[in-house]
Amino acid sequence: MQIRNPRNGRYDYTLEVDSAEQVSHKASTLRANQKEWLTNGTDHRIEVLLKLAATIEEKKDELFDQLSIDTGRRKISHIEIEGVIGLIRGRCYSVKYLLGSEETRTSVTNPTVQIKQERVPYHVVGVISPWNFPMLLALIDTVPALLAGCTVLLKPSEVTPRFMDPLDDCIHQVPGLSDVLSIVRGGAESGKAVVDNSDAICFTGSVATGKKIGARCAERFIPAFLELGGKDPAIILADADIDITTDAVIRSCAGATGQACQSLERLYVHKDIYSQFLKVLTEKVNATTLNSDYEKGGTLGPLIFEKQADTIVAQLEDAISKGAKIHTGGQVENINGGLWLKPTIVTGVDHTMDLMTEETFGPVLPVMAFENVEEAIELANDSIYGLSASVFGANEEMACQVASQIDAGGISINDASLTNQVFDAEKNSFKESGLNGSRMGADGFLRFFRKKALLIQRGRASDIHTQDEEV
Repeated sequence: MQIRNPRNGRYDYTLEVDSAEQVSHKASTLRANQKEWLTNGTDHRIEVLLKLAATIEEKKDELFDQLSIDTGRRKISHIEIEGVIGLIRGRCYSVKYLLGSEETRTSVTNPTVQIKQERVPYHVVGVISPWNFPMLLALIDTVPALLAGCTVLLKPSEVTPRFMDPLDDCIHQVPGLSDVLSIVRGGAESGKAVVDNSDAICFTGSVATGKKIGARCAERFIPAFLELGGKDPAIILADADIDITTDAVIRSCAGATGQACQSLERLYVHKDIYSQFLKVLTEKVNATTLNSDYEKGGTLGPLIFEKQADTIVAQLEDAISKGAKIHTGGQVENINGGLWLKPTIVTGVDHTMDLMTEETFGPVLPVMAFENVEEAIELANDSIYGLSASVFGANEEMACQVASQIDAGGISINDASLTNQVFDAEKNSFKESGLNGSRMGADGFLRFFRKKALLIQRGRASDIHTQDEEV
């Protein structure tokens, strides 16, 4: 596969694709090695993963060189690599506390029976990750699965594959790790092979692809942990601090060029502050700059995936044709071959427009006024998505009351996109934004186990005559 450079549009990298047979062979090798990986114990797995963190830290310059080309951004790539190191060390620290005791307990329903709970990890977990934060999202499910005693078949996105080479080098430098963690390279066909050769699947990506994977997992009778798209709303109440709110909103909507699942994509502002909010928002957005020239600096990187640029253009054209007004940005620009979009404020929007109902995944800020809280909640919930959301207001109790009525898994109060900063709060994706256990908090680790119960009879086992009919 020929891979495009997002900053200059050139196809300057060749990705060697794993065939279905190669994926099957990798899975078979992992499956053969899983028992020893589990038997070696939790302490051993922690030791191995901590060595991986140390190796990534030693090799972070090489990783940065490739990750920054993959994504077209430097500062965020540095943050991403440091985040991966912190993720590994944090998970290693918390594992023993999460496993708890395996002491027996007495059954409530049968006092002569003792219950001993055991956890049995899946043999091979398939992880299929997206292109927006390629390294972090490749490892966010991989690390806890490995710590649980699973082996992992990891297929990162083919859109951003360069970082896989130095990451694979790091894996092979840690003794024994390549026996239980194998990277798969390729596109949709390679992804299908991962699904068909795993015992559980973790997928992060679009709703459309997630539904196909979920259906195939259902056919195979294996669990699918799906973290899918979002159309995150923000409700901005009449007493919200406009300065703080606009700062948070812009960071969320336009940070990482809007290419994050938890980016705000719909803003509902109380009519009493709508005009002032829009004025301040516009002033601040106009002060942001594109980072199209590293020598000159700037905030926003390029649009990584050209097909996503097409989606953004189509949504803006649809909105304009239905009466929407563009205040800033609005044009995807070709600068030296890369695709760039300045933060785009849009008003005159409603829910007949794709911009308000379909995932955008770009730095676009559609703003609607609302009359009352009930209307705002109804608008926020008028979506097939339910990933996360935000509520802004000076009265924290009121803001929390509003948040509790929004159909989404993680709600930030007086901030935005906090789910990418706070990892110890469990949440589920609502509606079509995902399925099954939280990847955050304790459940992000414990979901890789099946529960087994050993039921130990300490009394006399009953005999067949307990079923005698009375005469």
